[in-house]
This record gives sequence, C-alpha cells and structure tokens, in this order.
Amino acid sequence: MTRESRASYRIKDLSVDERPRERLERNGPEGLSKAELLAILLRVGVEGENSIQLGERILFELGGLRGIQRASFAEVCNIHGLGPAKAAQIKAAIELGRRLTLEAPELSGAISSPADAAELVRYEMQGLVQEQLWVILLDTRNRKIWIDKVYTGSLNASMVRVGELFRAAIQRSAASIILVHNHPSGDPSPSPEDVSLTRAAVEAGKLMDVEVLDHLVIGHGKFVSMKEKSLGFA
Repeated sequence: MTRESRASYRIKDLSVDERPRERLERNGPEGLSKAELLAILLRVGVEGENSIQLGERILFELGGLRGIQRASFAEVCNIHGLGPAKAAQIKAAIELGRRLTLEAPELSGAISSPADAAELVRYEMQGLVQEQLWVILLDTRNRKIWIDKVYTGSLNASMVRVGELFRAAIQRSAASIILVHNHPSGDPSPSPEDVSLTRAAVEAGKLMDVEVLDHLVIGHGKFVSMKEKSLGFA
C-alpha cells in the first residue's frame, strides 16, 4: 500500500468542492447527505475509508438515523472506526434533534389536528425498541399540559389498567387526553387489541368527564389516527 493510499481516509484529501464542511458553508446543511453530516461530526475516517465513507457504513450497519437513535451507546462504540468520543458526539447530535422537536414553537399552541399531536412525540417514539403507551394531557384550549409515559409492553385491554390512563389527567385537571403508542415494527396499522383498548378508554373517559380525543399509532415516518379511522370511537 502506498503512502498516498494509506492517507486517503483524510477529508483534506478530497477536493475542496467535495469537503462536507465547505459544502455546508456554501449550500447549507440541507444540501448535505446524512453520511456527509455524520462526516462533519467524525472529522476523520479510518484506514481505507474517509469520514464520508465511514458515515455511510455507520448508517448501513445501524440501519439509518433511526437505527443510530435506537442503538445503545455501547453498540455505537463497537462500530469499527468509532470509539467513546465519536460515539458520544453522534449520540449527542441525535439527542439534540429529538429535543429540538419538543421545543418547536409551532407546537407550543393548541393541538388542532392528529398531525400536530403526532409531531409532539413522533421523533422519540419511532426510535423506541419496545412498544410504549403515552398519554398527552390537554387543557380546555387543547394546549399540551403534560405527556405521561404510562406503559411499556404489548398493549392489551385486559393487561393495561384503563384507570391508569387517566391518573395524571385527574391530578393535573386535564380537560381531555390523546392516547399514543408506537409499533416498533414500523407498521402503524392498529391491531384488534389497540381497538379494544381504545374503546375501553373512550367509555372510561365519559365516566370521568375527561374526553379521549384520539388514539394515535406511531410507525416509521407515518402514523394512524384511530379517531379518523373510526376505530374504537362510536
């Protein structure tokens, strides 16, 4: 192997027009691929791979950005060419993206559609490796009060205590709630168990004077509103 080929992993060996940082400065971050954005965090590659190629391999081995989000810190560290420092940079960047969605100013007002509610939780929920059920608490003007993370595990109306879905709503004087859970498979199609649980929650909400506005199922890049599908709602 020649000296030139051994050094080919360095970003500075790329032409100026191909370097990610220069391209970001010139075109903005939206003009870069996911691998190029990772390359900026990585700075250098490994022998035989520049940082862009390393970024491409990380995305492939972990299953894209969603896979990086789901992967544990140790799993990211174990990728050849990484280590604790680079893994920490990557996981920190993913977490900043998650927190940005939670602070989005357009979501600070009233929730007026299923899409508004889904956007509150989509980024975090689609990265979960287990099924979880959350409850979004709303005030009388449909503004978010709190998100209560109630349950982890396969949803089943006979296993989930329906009254537990309303505990935080009663404590915080919420006017209404939206149920939301994820399907780690990525397919948001509601199951019969989802419909059964929704029906039970809607009936319980009438008794407790806390309206169940919707039940959303979050998949990979998409969601289903069970209210829009008339599943579990009379």
